[in-house]
Amino acid sequence: MRETDQRVAVVGGGFGGLATAAYLADAGADVRLYEQHERLGGHAGVLERDGFRFDTGPSWYLMPDVFERFFDHFDRSPDDYYALSRLDPQYRVFWKDGDRVDIEPNRANAAEVFESYEAGAGEALERYLDTAEENYELAMDRVVYEGRERLREYVDTDLLPLAPRVRLFGTMDDYVSRYVEHPKLRQLLEYTLVFLGGSPHNTPALYSIMSHVDLNLNVFYPEGGIAGVVDGLADLCRELGVELNTGVGVERIDGRAGSFTLRTEAGTEPADVVVSNANPAHTERELLPEPHRAHDESYWEDRTYAPSAYMLYLGVEGDVGDLAHHSLVLPTDWDDHFASIFDDPAWPSDPAYYLSVTSKTDDTVAPPGHHAVVVLVPIAPGLDDGPATRSQFREQVLDDLAAHAGVDFRDRIVTEETACVAEFAERYGNPQGTALGLAHTLFQTGPFRPSHRADLDGLYYAGSYTAPGIGMPMCLISGERTAEAVLEDYPEVASTAPPAGAD
Repeated sequence: MRETDQRVAVVGGGFGGLATAAYLADAGADVRLYEQHERLGGHAGVLERDGFRFDTGPSWYLMPDVFERFFDHFDRSPDDYYALSRLDPQYRVFWKDGDRVDIEPNRANAAEVFESYEAGAGEALERYLDTAEENYELAMDRVVYEGRERLREYVDTDLLPLAPRVRLFGTMDDYVSRYVEHPKLRQLLEYTLVFLGGSPHNTPALYSIMSHVDLNLNVFYPEGGIAGVVDGLADLCRELGVELNTGVGVERIDGRAGSFTLRTEAGTEPADVVVSNANPAHTERELLPEPHRAHDESYWEDRTYAPSAYMLYLGVEGDVGDLAHHSLVLPTDWDDHFASIFDDPAWPSDPAYYLSVTSKTDDTVAPPGHHAVVVLVPIAPGLDDGPATRSQFREQVLDDLAAHAGVDFRDRIVTEETACVAEFAERYGNPQGTALGLAHTLFQTGPFRPSHRADLDGLYYAGSYTAPGIGMPMCLISGERTAEAVLEDYPEVASTAPPAGAD
């Protein structure tokens, strides 16, 4: 039984907010979470229409070790809440010159693919993946899980094994070129950067660890899709005593530590400590009174944001040709597409894009004889995405899909929704309509991301804008770091009741 009368309010029910709530409740805190939408999950939402069900945000279940570690903290495991299927193939790549490859869940397959394009590339891939695994374990154990937010925390003998790896602070493209030369192989080692909101030319080579995540740890599909994972997190929170309030948006945060007032659509709520899983830019600009804002408008406008996305959610009749559960459609030279995102913002003329067809694995997400298809094209944040532009780009994408992946949906679409820059800005308060948050450039990585501790006493941040960054696993870790900061600064929010069985 709790003996604390201190209340923690969590604003936003995305992965970071749910994780923070779970850790704090497990420590004995009285936690109330407020989510503006009717469903929890934040960007990991669900669209249900005409018998189809689409995950509207994340769709790749990666880094299973992080999910296992998270649930293990509460003496549970992921399979207490959802089952996992290992995807085979993990994904299929269609190049626009007619070439294609399948990446299976084993390194031998990947090495064979690499060797078929470049003599010696199979062995080079083995070396690359061995190094990526070493870097992953070092980075996770000594940096990510340690939660080093301040630069001075990097002056530590525990980090000496990372010192010889200084080349990891160069660009991914330069680093990958040390191993393979063929442009298609470089794409296979660099495509995961899209998950981090970066390009091969602006993302540190540290993120080569994503190839370990991809090719060593593999890709899974959770029962019920990503929504099933969200439901599992929500169930865990309820078991721990978190009060989950959906359909209750927070409109303003007044006060400071010990005397906060949250003004919501349903009235006012008191809190002693507040954790915002809403992004810091939105929190400062929309939720905090001006005297409590740590940055002016120009600060947030000058950040480098990850791409936005043009999203098509398509319920289609009939088959989907050779599309796999996860498919990538890539031009043989994708530099122009990345340039249109980061260098000279414009709608891409020859786009690289991703397709999710969860109905290839899960027959509950579409009616019989139909498939649920999501198309995601990364685009520059802040683009004008008016109806005429979106309509023209839709036709361009469907034409491209028919030409280069061999599947034509144009006369078989029975339900359709779109999302783009405007929706990401309006629905989530994302600056410039980014779909992901702050890009993982060198100076927006680790201690250079917004702190879990806001400048206002008693206010904390969780989620993808904080360290360690973008992605569901990273947001779980962010929640852990945020909860630790709260408990360190305000131990009184935790229960003082003795552990069960204590004398």
